[in-house]
Amino acid sequence: MTTFNDRERAEEAKYAHDEEMTFRIHARRNRLLGAWAAERMGLSAAEAEPYAKSVVQADFEEAGDEDVVRKLLGDLISAGVETSESEIRAALEAKEIEARRALMGEA
Repeated sequence: MTTFNDRERAEEAKYAHDEEMTFRIHARRNRLLGAWAAERMGLSAAEAEPYAKSVVQADFEEAGDEDVVRKLLGDLISAGVETSESEIRAALEAKEIEARRALMGEA
């Protein structure tokens, strides 16, 4: 019975670790995406950091990436930047790869 309990605890620990890594990757991705959008909108360095944080916060509105895409699309269009949802989704994928590589490099 001890072997089963040990295996169960190991699986729970792995699941918790994987969930934490996914959360950290998405948070870093969203911050990078916010910096990308801030640059496209011509925000100053002082404005870019709070904006990137607001993109991270936007991800907590609903499950999935739709809330982030919707925020970025609205903000970029409001700032007069010509963009599309597909361009934002491509940037989202690229920034996720960048975030994953950065976090794996830290581990």
